[in-house]
Amino acid sequence: MDADTKSRLGQFLTPTSIATFMASLFRDTGSQPVRLLDAGAGVGALTTAFLKEFRQRPTPCDMTVTAYEIDDNLRTHLQDVLSAFRTASEGFQFDIQETDFIEDSAARLIFAGRGDFTHAILNPPYKKINSGSDHRQMLRSVGIETVNLYSAFVALAIKLLQPGGQIVAIIPRSFCNGPYYRPFRELILRETSIQRIHLFESRNKAFSDDDVLQENIILHLERNGTQGQVCVSTSTDDTFADLQTRTFEFGQIVFPNDREKFFHIPTSLEPDFLEASESFNNSLSDLGVEVSTGPVVDFRLREYISKLPVPGSVPLLYPGHFTKRGVDWPKPDSKKPNAIQLNEITERWLFPVGHYAVVRRFSAKEERRRLYAGVVDPGLFPAFDLLGFENHLNVFHFRKRGLDESLAQGLAAFLNSTAADNYFRRFNGHTQVNATDLRSMRYPNREMLTALGNTVKGFDNYSQDAIDRALKTIAI
Repeated sequence: MDADTKSRLGQFLTPTSIATFMASLFRDTGSQPVRLLDAGAGVGALTTAFLKEFRQRPTPCDMTVTAYEIDDNLRTHLQDVLSAFRTASEGFQFDIQETDFIEDSAARLIFAGRGDFTHAILNPPYKKINSGSDHRQMLRSVGIETVNLYSAFVALAIKLLQPGGQIVAIIPRSFCNGPYYRPFRELILRETSIQRIHLFESRNKAFSDDDVLQENIILHLERNGTQGQVCVSTSTDDTFADLQTRTFEFGQIVFPNDREKFFHIPTSLEPDFLEASESFNNSLSDLGVEVSTGPVVDFRLREYISKLPVPGSVPLLYPGHFTKRGVDWPKPDSKKPNAIQLNEITERWLFPVGHYAVVRRFSAKEERRRLYAGVVDPGLFPAFDLLGFENHLNVFHFRKRGLDESLAQGLAAFLNSTAADNYFRRFNGHTQVNATDLRSMRYPNREMLTALGNTVKGFDNYSQDAIDRALKTIAI
């Protein structure tokens, strides 16, 4: 396939092993006629897997497939594949639509008010939708607010299903958290029940041929279904050789009082001590702590920023200034600046010198961990009253002032623990750590964090094992 076309259309074709697994998730519907929707059908990998799966089931049924594909090259192969099935199978019909799925579906929903598909199987395109685009307006006309083609395709497919209809889709995990996908999460929770979630433990194995580093999950939803327990399965990659499953209460996937409706997908099917302990169920407001994105956006204040401290300047901290044990400042050899001038324009963006826990907003794609925390020690800045935090940092504070030293140390140690990182990865499937995500986390109580901070302050070896052991000790 032409790389430019793939990029323009957001195409990532489905490996056969994944298509087969997705088709196997559909609940048997007996002899009732099947009306299948495949939006973004490609060369028919998903539809083919679905047809093979249902041909093997004990009760025969008539099947009609509606497949959308706007790529002329792929549509030629799709026509050949489905024609071969029609020749070999009785009671099978298909309709290939070369129209834009969003445009066609929005019109169908506006004029008919509903859809009548019994099944939908999707590997939708992945591409952002501009806020002022025609697609965005079409989606809004049918009550869908979303920011990417993949969530738009799934939302439309849900609305095109009849009550009791099923959808299986492989999509990025990015919808699980963050404000932009909240309307999409609310649509899923309002109009479907979640039957199954499958997680690939290796970030880059689901679409390895396309060098995709976005984490993907497979969702099985039922239109207007009654929400019960959720089956969660994991496998390392698309061979499914080490497939494991576990059933969770729905409230463990979407917390009952979470206004953001984050989806928490367990990264391990084994219960951990954070789940078991009621002491690890505190919000930041319970702790009297706030978290904010670093307010200094360097390109907007470029004229006031300097590579090294100069008279009249104060420290400006970037992620690169933080080490395992604290802050390395200034760094003359760093590519990033080290200072910002103090004046009436910059002062509003600065914090009083104090103890702060700080978390990097971005991790590299090849890094497995999401959370990297450090602590600001005011003793490193005896000559300054104020300092700046660059925008690629998240800062834990109390009303824009520093925290108690032991609390700051305990917060950082907790966030650096394996348990906290695993917990965070339940709802975050990409490399960005936003302040909203950190507010949504649950934390040990203040006393436990203070005790943890007092413990790690005495560490000679601030290793991962030492942090994890200290956290388990205070949890007992």
